[in-house]
Amino acid sequence: MPNTSSTDRPESAVCPLCKGLGYVREDVPVGHPHFGKLFPCRCKLAEIEQQRLERLRLLSNLSHLTHMTFESFLPEGYGLSGDKAANLRLAFDLARQYAEQPKGWLILLGGYGCGKTHLAAAIANRVIMRGLPVLFIAVPDLLDHLRATFSPHSPVRYDERFEEIRTAPLLILDDLGTQSSTPWAQEKLFQILNYRYNARLPTVITSNHRLEEIDLRIRSRMVDPDLSVIVTILAPDFRRSGVDQDQSDLSSLTLMQDMTFANFDLREDELPAEERVNLKRAFDLCRKYAEHPEGWLVLTGEYGCGKTHLAAAIANARVAMGQSALFVVVPDLLDHLRATYSPTSQVRFDQRFEEVRTAPLLVLDDLGTETASPWAQEKLYQLFNYRYNAHLPTVITTAHQIEDIDPRLRTRMLDTDRCTIYAILAPSYRGRSQRRAGRRGRARNQHP
Repeated sequence: MPNTSSTDRPESAVCPLCKGLGYVREDVPVGHPHFGKLFPCRCKLAEIEQQRLERLRLLSNLSHLTHMTFESFLPEGYGLSGDKAANLRLAFDLARQYAEQPKGWLILLGGYGCGKTHLAAAIANRVIMRGLPVLFIAVPDLLDHLRATFSPHSPVRYDERFEEIRTAPLLILDDLGTQSSTPWAQEKLFQILNYRYNARLPTVITSNHRLEEIDLRIRSRMVDPDLSVIVTILAPDFRRSGVDQDQSDLSSLTLMQDMTFANFDLREDELPAEERVNLKRAFDLCRKYAEHPEGWLVLTGEYGCGKTHLAAAIANARVAMGQSALFVVVPDLLDHLRATYSPTSQVRFDQRFEEVRTAPLLVLDDLGTETASPWAQEKLYQLFNYRYNAHLPTVITTAHQIEDIDPRLRTRMLDTDRCTIYAILAPSYRGRSQRRAGRRGRARNQHP
């Protein structure tokens, strides 16, 4: 094989082993499997490694994510409640520590726009700044790159591309779960992650799916506590504008900001003694619950008796303390869930349902006014059952008798170890001016 490179550089720069050819033959006896075969020289291996790293950089396509750094990330978010701000700060600190010493797997879970991709890209950008190789790629793009190697015009063979990905010194897979779940795609992902799991190669994964929604074979690797750190980011979409970014678009609480304990009318000049005492007890019970929400609180009573005001006051008090609260009218909740089935919906059903059933404090207003279809009953039961088993604080208001509620829901509400049911006896509140007019009218009728 002619030496084409030795004439282009000084003799001192020519590799003494291959004489600039790039390949060598091993000194083995005739009959040895390697006899007569060419193998890359050490100088060639270094060149091959450099080419491989260059391809990783091109695959990463980080050029449009250079702005996603730890310095540009807001670890406290925008107006988040205390628990969500602390959770986001934890994710930020873990990502920054990981970038300094990539070891094991870091799994970032959370909804769209919560910041997980920014943190993953920040890890990649920090590692690259230190001169270390990293492959950052969205999972659907990764699979597209693998498929492209089957083209006769591909400059890279499939086995080369696959090997580059599965052996990358640091692999960051963005948006796991958004790929087409074909058997081929699932198999390729498993092969990549299984190899990296067995080799204990540093890997970062982001996903907006819950763990139980991820392929079991992949999930079993992700949840290994000896290898992985899993963080679920609770922050809402950073890209939402407005001052109430921590308030879900499901919640009606922004419409009820004036419903507080401070402006609740105990109706002392209107109600008879029994009803007055009963309403004061309801008020004290709700205010105490707002300070330390534990278990379930169910408020019953006729429309206008004040139960919705008290429920909203609990939620507003928690928000004022920097905590999260989701207030939703039950028929509206079911409408929101149904809307996710629309092809134009930007939120999947599972995301919406998860938001409700895992809310730190959930207030369900007007239970029993929803359309009692089998689907609605099933969704409400799933919601009740999850929160019951998870011991999540829940406030429920209803104008119906408990005996008239769906039996499956009723069994959860009647558990006295978990739930307090309080019946407000006061009639509908009509306002002071109306009451005064009513009293004057009654006086005229009694004294013509």
